[in-house]
Amino acid sequence: MSAHIKRKWADVPADHMDPLSYAVSARDRSVISMVDQVVRHKQVVLAFQPVVAAGRATRVAFYEGLIRVLDETGRIIPARDFIDVIESTETGRVIDCLALENGLRRLARHDDLRLAINMSARSIGCEPWMQTLRNGLGAHPSVGERLILEITESSAMIVPELVVSFMEEAQKNGISFALDDFGAGFTSFRYLKQFYFDILKIDGQFIRGIAQDPDNQVLTTALATIARQFDMFTVAESVELAEDAAYLTSIGIDCLQGHIFGAPTVNPTWLNAGAACASA
Repeated sequence: MSAHIKRKWADVPADHMDPLSYAVSARDRSVISMVDQVVRHKQVVLAFQPVVAAGRATRVAFYEGLIRVLDETGRIIPARDFIDVIESTETGRVIDCLALENGLRRLARHDDLRLAINMSARSIGCEPWMQTLRNGLGAHPSVGERLILEITESSAMIVPELVVSFMEEAQKNGISFALDDFGAGFTSFRYLKQFYFDILKIDGQFIRGIAQDPDNQVLTTALATIARQFDMFTVAESVELAEDAAYLTSIGIDCLQGHIFGAPTVNPTWLNAGAACASA
C-alpha cells in the first residue's frame, strides 16, 4: 500500500467514523492490500470475452482482454471487485502495465487476433506503462494494427487534452481506441469532437432489457446517432437476451458484447489451439 493511502486513512480516527463508513474504509484497505500483494508477484491473467458483429453472432469482431487477479488460493477475482478502489493508486498503474504486457504478448503470438485492453487515462503519464507499449510495438510492429485501447468515459475526462495528444500519436502505429461505458459519465461534447475514438461502447445500464424499455430505446438510439456523427463504430455492452440483441441489431448497432455470446474466460479455444501448435 502506498504511503499516500496509509496517510489518508491514518488521518481519520476510527472513533470519528460512523459504523458504515468505517466498514467501507476497512474493506477498501483490505482490497488495496490484497491487490498490491498480488501484483507484486504478477499473479494476474487475462480473461477474454468476444465482441461479435450484430446479426452475425458467430463472427467475432474482436476480443476484450479483462484483467483478473488471483488470490492466495488461486481463485480468480474479477476487476469489478477492486478496480474502483485501486484505479487512482500506484497499484492501478501496475495493473494497467500487466494487462498491456499480457495483451501485447497474446497479439504477438496470434496473428489473427484483434484485442482490446483496458487502461486508465492516468497511465498515459506513467513511464513504465508507456515503455511497455513502446517495447511491445518495437518487438512486433504489426500488433499495433490489432490493438484496441479502451478508456472509460470518466477516465478520459480527467485529462482530456493529454488523452487527445496521446491518441493522435498512438494511432500513427495503427492503434485503435474505444470509449468505454459511454453514457455512464459526463463527457463534454466539446471534447468528444476533439477525441480520436474509433469505437463507442454504450454502457450496459441502457442495454439490459432494452427490447421492453422505451426510455432506454430512445437513449440508446441517441447515443448511436452521436457515434455515427463522429464516424465511430458502436458496441452495445451487457447484452444478455436474444430479444435485446435483435432490437439492437434493428437500430443499426454494429457489434454486441455480453454473456449470451460468451462469458469472459481465461481459456478460450483459440488460445488452447495456439498452445497446441506451439508445442507441436
